[in-house]
Amino acid sequence: MNGRAVHGFDAVETWVFDLDNTLYPHHVNLWQQVDARIRDYIVGFLHVTHDEAFRLQKDYYRRYGTTLRGLMEEHGLDPDKFLEVVHEIDHSALTPAPALGAAIAALPGRKLVLTNGTRAHAEAVMRRLEIERHFEDVFDIAAAELEPKPRPQVYDRFLARHRVDPTKTAIFEDLARNLEVPHALGMTTVLVVPEGGREVFREAWELAGRDAPHVDHVTDDLAGFLRGVAAGRDG
Repeated sequence: MNGRAVHGFDAVETWVFDLDNTLYPHHVNLWQQVDARIRDYIVGFLHVTHDEAFRLQKDYYRRYGTTLRGLMEEHGLDPDKFLEVVHEIDHSALTPAPALGAAIAALPGRKLVLTNGTRAHAEAVMRRLEIERHFEDVFDIAAAELEPKPRPQVYDRFLARHRVDPTKTAIFEDLARNLEVPHALGMTTVLVVPEGGREVFREAWELAGRDAPHVDHVTDDLAGFLRGVAAGRDG
């Protein structure tokens, strides 16, 4: 998308972005590092094989929203050390994204990050992309009281903390299931999908949902889409 006008955002005053695989492209596969560290942590914590750790990891992620939450509820995991260890990754695959930064800067109103990751990870990602100055704040897994999207209470806590009117809000996510509650609350929803035919390391269910009724817009080019939003508002 090359900035063609996109309509339906005239009332938006707050712009909410997921972090991983949304503010940077899916094909960077940064999350693969976290994925591997989670698996290794499970091996040590539960004393299981890597194959069993992989099975548990994906099962908990799908059923609980994060592997962390599944380990907490089913095995009594202390989350603090887990979060510290699994986010100790190399962010050097990320490079500055001036086009994205300019597109975000052109949006009128507040910009916030809503992530199931940690604040430290989010800030590291945004520094590498050189977009951190455009965002007012980060609402992370700690702010959500360790409950993950797509649980409804996460969005309630986010809206209350930042005094956000959902009917004047747009939200950008890479998982369609994380847009269902926001849509019901009145937000304008945008699903960010992998660019073109790029190969990405995702399960089929993670890539599904682009035709779901709670998905208002779909894009594989976030910066271009945002330029189109700005053009649509100007028009």
